[in-house]
Amino acid sequence: MDFRVLGPVEIISNGRNVLPTASKPRQVISLLLLRRNTVVRTDELIDELWEERPPMSAMTTLQTYIYKLRKILAGLGGEELLSTRPGGYLLAIPDNSIDLYRFEQDSTLGQAALDGGDAAGAAETLRRALGLWRGQALVDVVHGGLLSSYATRLEELRSRALELRIEADLQLGRHRELISELRSLVVTYPLHEHLHAALMIALHRSGRRHEALEIYRALRENMVEKLGLDPGRELRELHQALLADAPLGGPYEQERVTVVAQATAAVASRPVPLAHETVLSGAALNGNGHINGNGHINGNGHINGNGQGQLNGHPDGNGNGSVAVVAAPELAEPLVRPELLVLPAEPPGGAEPEPPGLMTPPLGPPAQLPADIADFTGRTEIVEEVLAGLASAGAAQDWTATPVVTISGTPGVGKTALAIHLAHRLRPRFTDGQLYADLGGSAGGSRDLPEVLGGFLQAMGVPETHIPFGLEERSTLLRSVTAGRRLLIVLDDAPSSAYVRPLIPGDPGCTLIVTSRRRLHGLAGNWDIDLDVMDHAESVELLRSVVGRARLDRAPSAADRLVELGGRLPLALRCIGSRLATMPDVSITEMAERLAETPRSLDLLSIGELDLRARYDSSYGALSRREQAVFRLLSMLPSPRFTAQEAAELLGWDAADIQPALEGLVDHRLIRATQGEDGQIRYRFPELVLSYARERLNEALDPGHPVPTG
Repeated sequence: MDFRVLGPVEIISNGRNVLPTASKPRQVISLLLLRRNTVVRTDELIDELWEERPPMSAMTTLQTYIYKLRKILAGLGGEELLSTRPGGYLLAIPDNSIDLYRFEQDSTLGQAALDGGDAAGAAETLRRALGLWRGQALVDVVHGGLLSSYATRLEELRSRALELRIEADLQLGRHRELISELRSLVVTYPLHEHLHAALMIALHRSGRRHEALEIYRALRENMVEKLGLDPGRELRELHQALLADAPLGGPYEQERVTVVAQATAAVASRPVPLAHETVLSGAALNGNGHINGNGHINGNGHINGNGQGQLNGHPDGNGNGSVAVVAAPELAEPLVRPELLVLPAEPPGGAEPEPPGLMTPPLGPPAQLPADIADFTGRTEIVEEVLAGLASAGAAQDWTATPVVTISGTPGVGKTALAIHLAHRLRPRFTDGQLYADLGGSAGGSRDLPEVLGGFLQAMGVPETHIPFGLEERSTLLRSVTAGRRLLIVLDDAPSSAYVRPLIPGDPGCTLIVTSRRRLHGLAGNWDIDLDVMDHAESVELLRSVVGRARLDRAPSAADRLVELGGRLPLALRCIGSRLATMPDVSITEMAERLAETPRSLDLLSIGELDLRARYDSSYGALSRREQAVFRLLSMLPSPRFTAQEAAELLGWDAADIQPALEGLVDHRLIRATQGEDGQIRYRFPELVLSYARERLNEALDPGHPVPTG
């Protein structure tokens, strides 16, 4: 059997594709192929198939897909290839039987040949690797969160192999043959700077410099219009060289220059910090152009010397320094830009410098956690369970996964407060810093993910100029930067599991805490906390901390009633307590009566920035029109507790037809679902959510009097 993912996904046997045509089985097979010879967890497969809204029958349906795939493999004599493992499934196939492995092997060999100076061998090997592609990766498969990330990675690998093959062809003098291919590529990738650079060089070497300049002009206009950016430094320097009719190197020459500059800096007799870096002073260009003991640079850009040179950096009062160059053996690569040779001077005062590095934050480890709530109340059992669990995970020598804590629940239940409090309790364990981001998922427009990654990377000490542009590259760099560190990351109000995945560090010494109104299917790591309202005693204690112990204890019965009228919801209780705190002449009993008698209780659950109705508005706005209609109509049921059959009878639907809408309301935490001892699912409206649903129903019945939104 031959397995293929570089284009349409196929399983070829005797020249025939035996892959099923149904979309979801193809997703399952694709994910198993891409994760061949490793266990794919069941929750990952479910998340891939249904994202944030798996049906109640998700597990049974997945098992059906696995059974069909196993049946196909059995018919081809490979039943043993797909096995069930604890928590998931494993597809065990030889590496050579899948085109992806052969592509990766040839790409690696091609790059090694190019690095070793064998441009002809590199071009042949890379051309063979690229010949395995039959179109866009996974082109005929619906992409969920995981497959989308894999498809992006595969396209990046393909693009890199193509760039290397073009570089090899340019080194072989095949610039004329490349022009038509490169013209097609820059149309397909209109903002790809390396491809444009290669085309400009090919045109220039073919005696068509005016066309090369026109390529630069068109690219610059395109980038300014679409991105608001100018081309990068490498391309600008290539453009200047074209204007000056100067000799050109390869389109990737800048990368080699950087390596040479780093190698040159390494000849210093001792490491010094970047803070004391100075430019080369006193070096001159002479006829033979070498850097020797007296600090001269010659034209061919090599470093030479008789071993006599010394490093002398003496900054003057203005912070300037004069540096003589240490003699070094000749480097294999020509130094195209002598001005890149930057050597560090001795720090003032003779202080012992620290080793150089780009990953050390200038102000120490990041500490981005918001302030903890001074009167945080309750949730003791949850906090202690997570603290103990993380301690045992950190002590386990075979622990390889990044611990993840997810906290989800209805609006106003205190997810953010719990996450921040938990993070502050954990803070002493994470000596390399704490990162925090409010992702704004419930507001309908989550933050730009590359922007969040860029902020984290800068906080970890990565200079802005070293941060790549793409999402995948930034995510990869974050994993590299956090490797070997003890770092805590808190992501508040996440919109989905797929959004969070690029922000997960890869080191088990790190920990991630994520909050979301929706259940983050497939992301649940070690602790998946479905946060409910507080118990009665905790609710009274929270109200007491806001109002004052003496005042509340004078009317214990009214306090108990007030807590229940507030649904034991932390946000509602803080609204009530804040109102009482600002109205010292209003008794606890009077406030309880007022809240019980008002037909629109949510009017009293808003004060300042605390607004429960606004939280419900954002969750309601995220529902589909069908789900909104069901949500409103369910408020007409005589009891806040109901079954799917009772809901269907109210609406005159079949129970199967209403099930997806009920699951959507559960997913958005507007109703709760529990399974009884008889196995039947029962649903429940939280008291304040029921009040909100009735408001929405009245608004729909009387459009002339809309519900206020705070």
